[in-house]
Order: sequence, then C-alpha cells, then structure tokens
Amino acid sequence: MANLNQNNEREQWGSKLGFILAASGSAVGLGNLVKFPAVAGKNGGGAFVLVYFIILFLVGFTLMLAEIVLGRHTKLNAIGAYRKIRKNWAWVGGLGVLAGFMILSYYSVIGGWVINYLLKSLTGALKTSDAEVINQMFGSLVTGTVEPIVYHGIFMLATMIIVIGGIGGGIEKSSKILMPGLFIMIILIALRSMTLPGGVEGIKYLLVPDFSKLSIGVVLDALGQVFFSLSLGMGCMITYGSYLGEDTNIPQSATIIPLIDTGVALLAGLAVLPAVFAYNLDPNAGMGIIFKAFPAIFAQLPFGNFFSFIFFLLVLFAALSSSISLLEVCVSYVVDEWKMNRKAAVTLLGLIIFVIGSIASLSYGPWGHIKFVAGLNFFDSLDFISANYLLPLGGLLLCIFVGWVWGTDNAIKEATNGGKLTFSLASLWVILIKYVGPVAITIVFIRSLI
Repeated sequence: MANLNQNNEREQWGSKLGFILAASGSAVGLGNLVKFPAVAGKNGGGAFVLVYFIILFLVGFTLMLAEIVLGRHTKLNAIGAYRKIRKNWAWVGGLGVLAGFMILSYYSVIGGWVINYLLKSLTGALKTSDAEVINQMFGSLVTGTVEPIVYHGIFMLATMIIVIGGIGGGIEKSSKILMPGLFIMIILIALRSMTLPGGVEGIKYLLVPDFSKLSIGVVLDALGQVFFSLSLGMGCMITYGSYLGEDTNIPQSATIIPLIDTGVALLAGLAVLPAVFAYNLDPNAGMGIIFKAFPAIFAQLPFGNFFSFIFFLLVLFAALSSSISLLEVCVSYVVDEWKMNRKAAVTLLGLIIFVIGSIASLSYGPWGHIKFVAGLNFFDSLDFISANYLLPLGGLLLCIFVGWVWGTDNAIKEATNGGKLTFSLASLWVILIKYVGPVAITIVFIRSLI
C-alpha cells in the first residue's frame, strides 16, 4: 500500500487486527519485561496485580480511548490534531512529539545493546555464570566508544526500514510478525522459568495477593506503571488513531489494547520472578535483569544457548514494536506539517536521532563526566525529562482537552461512529476523563517530581 493514494487520502490500517497488534506493540516494550516484574515484586505481588487491573480500567482505558478518538476525528498527527480543534492547543501535541523524539534517542541505544547480546548468544559468548565476567562484559559494551554506536545504528536502521514501508506495508505488516512472535517466545521463556527448582515461589509471589502489603505507595506505583506502560501522553495512539477507518469500534479497541499489554506484563512476571526466586536474585535490578541476571541463569541451564537466543530475540521484538511507533509519531508530524514525503522524513529524522543517540551512548563512556539535568548524564537526562515531565504533562492536558475543551459529547459521538455503535460505559467514561484522570495523573506528576 502506498503512503498516499491518487486522491491524497490518508493511508489507513488494512485490518482491525493490524491496528490492534500495532497499537499493542507500541504499548508493549522493555518496561513490560523489566519494570513490571520488579514493581510487582516490590509491592506484594498479587496484591499489586489486583490494584493494577483496577487502575488499568480507570486510567488506562480512559486515556487510550481519548487519544484514539482524537486521532481518528482529526486524521492528523499529534500536533495537527490539537490545532484542528483549538489552534492555541497545538503545543500540547508538541509535547508528545518531543517526548517520542527524546525517548527514541536513548531507547535505540538500548536496542543496540540487545542486538549485541543476541549475537553473543549465537556465538556462545554468554555461556558463563561468572558474575564478574558478566558484569565486565556488559560494562565494556555500555562504556565503549564505537561498538555501542554501531549497534545503535543497526537498531535505528531496522526501525527506519519498517517505518519507510508506511502504515500498511511497514508498521502493520511487521506488527503481525513481531507481536505473535513476542507472545510465543515469552510463553516459552515463562514455561522454562516456572519449571526451575524453587520457581513456584515466584509464581505464588506474583499471583497470590498479600493484602498486608497494600498501601497508598502500592496504589501510586500501580498508577505510575499503568500510565507509563501504555505509552500514554506521547501522541502514539493519536497518531495510530489517525489512520483508522470510520467503521472501527474504538471502545472495543481501547479495551483490547491495554489487556494485551497487561497480558504481556503478567507473562513477563512469570518469566522473570520464578527465575529471580530460583537463583536468589534482586527483582529490582532494572536493566541488569536483562543483561546480567538472565545470561547467568541461561548459562546454567541445559540448552542454555537456545533459551538465551530466544530471550534476547523476545527483548528485541518488544523494543522494535515500540521504537517504530515512537518514530512514526515524529514522521507523521513532518509528513503532515512540512509536506515532506515519508522516505525523506524517515531518513532525516532517523539520522538526527542516530546522532543524538550516539551522544547519549557516549555519555556512559568517554563523555560520562558531563552532567546535565539533576546531575545526570545526557542519556539519563533524556529519560528523566521525558518520563517525569513530558509524559505526565501530556496525559494531564489530554484529559483536560478532551473532557473540557473539545467536549465529551463530541468525543462520544466520534467513539460511537456518529451514534451507530453502543458505548455502554459512556457516562462512566465522562466522569473518568473529566475528573478521575486529571486527579490521578496529577498525583503521578507530583510524585515523579518529588
């Protein structure tokens, strides 16, 4: 499918499944594989999961629906969508485009690390359980000058090739491969992890609620995890929604996407926490879980190289499914507003992001002494600004815009395809987008600042 047809109509998703898989891929990322198991483990396992599901509905579904509706109604990028309805609100969409640009600049560096480890698993270089050797291997990669930039470039190039293909021929087609592949591999790793000696304790920890652990802190952690896990506030769902046809059932899609994202997060918990318990590891190790803990585990298992390869291929699929949506947010803006063709827009943005990502990579190596925001290096500053300022602010203003500026009547009319569909939760959604969402996100915002 071409980017534009002869009548200059906007390209659309080829199928409902294609949209749902692409949107789910945008939401499913490294945060599901690393952060969810760690946050769940810290907050009482099953009790946290229960709270997470409640907040997933109250906040996740609410904002997901708002973004998709706004995108389809305007048929424009994140900035254009706000501008079309209220000209002086265009800058809010700009926050989303900027967030996507900044996140991809360092996210692609991590994607490069994943490719490096995928190749290491093929060659058998990871077949060691010596913690000192593993730490040295990861440290050598991250602090390197040339090697991490080369792999960052490879990851960025793969992302660009997919996005150049457009919505139907690139993003949708790749999502139909990446998402089913991701599910198959994460189930395989989860089954292996759960059968480890002592792994059953990890399963209990994740799924059996310990209500004694419930506290306001658990609720706030669940709120923050839902918000960041679903990629809300960065314009991804507005952009993807802009390519939807008029007959799409948006309320149904806005329900399915968060559920798929949460399903992956739970499977990630079943893949990570049993192994954590079996090998007495720290579930709060962050990226260390991926690059340090799991290589050590696989090295001790029969067919360890095979499982190591599957694991890093899984992580790569999760990273790619998110990176293509981040790049598409920026590309859609340039194509719509600058009237640039898709190939030129992807090439320009890809090169700029590669340069900025290279600087971020060097900030863990020879440029590590240069500090930016809050005494952080350049890499961590990009993460800090986007996660703590741009995303919560974008989500908060989205609620205010849809709930109070554009108006819920207009949003519901769009969501029901002009009244053709039944939206049974419309009255509740109005309360959630106008009152619950803004309050919840404000709490996340203030807490992230503190």
